Amino acid sequence: MSSEEYLGPFLERMKQESRMTFTGVPDNDDGRRMLLRAYMNVRNPSPIPDDLLRIQDTYLKERNSERGVNRTDGIPTVEESLGSDIPSAGRIALWQGDITTLDCDAIVNAANSQMLGCFQPCHACIDNCIHTYSGMQLRMECNRQMTSLRNIYGKDYEQPTSVPMLTDAYNLPSKKVVHVVGPIIYNTLTKEDERLLAQCYTNVLDMCHDNGLKSVAFCCISAGVFRFPNERAAEIAVETVTEWLENNDSIEKAIFNVFLDKDRRIYEQILS
Repeated sequence: MSSEEYLGPFLERMKQESRMTFTGVPDNDDGRRMLLRAYMNVRNPSPIPDDLLRIQDTYLKERNSERGVNRTDGIPTVEESLGSDIPSAGRIALWQGDITTLDCDAIVNAANSQMLGCFQPCHACIDNCIHTYSGMQLRMECNRQMTSLRNIYGKDYEQPTSVPMLTDAYNLPSKKVVHVVGPIIYNTLTKEDERLLAQCYTNVLDMCHDNGLKSVAFCCISAGVFRFPNERAAEIAVETVTEWLENNDSIEKAIFNVFLDKDRRIYEQILS
């Protein structure tokens, strides 16, 4: 079976439920997949009808299989790939690709403080991609956790920077998703921004340790749209993760996941 067999029925069911119409989308499989993603992206965290959930999960199972699964144990460590002799080089890896295809215990999502995913249709951010290929249950779980926190801290509660949240991964090949809000750079980079970014990595690793998760893939937290300078962000990431690994043996593999060539080159230089 292929995902195309479920694409049409799933899209029609999403249109029916949303009562919305997007225009200007090409009438081909790529266009229909884009349109389906848009409907998923804008859907509020409301209960998902059983029939809609079934067709979504069937579609995503096939679609994610077609996209391919990248096995964590097949990704070489930097000791193997770069000949690195940095601390814990045998437990650190650098991998370029789509983080939503990794089968590691946890992948890290660069979330916003609302913690509900990106509502902008088909936005290229990692938050949008993770929620799209995980499925609508992910937004529901994030909303449940945020609702519980608002019941404690007040209706205006937003997730603080560097405080992670753990959820299931649903239709993704990974077991869990760790959502964390990185610092946003508005003007000049400050020492506090650097401290908060380092705390993101430390807190995520602590959460993985506490939940028995042995492998974790980090995205480039706060780089890109959050405007943290790429080189400094990578330096902090490597410094923090290597220090944590030197003092803890529970994580078997920590992966620095990059998507852009420029980030791969930056990490290669730092890790070599």
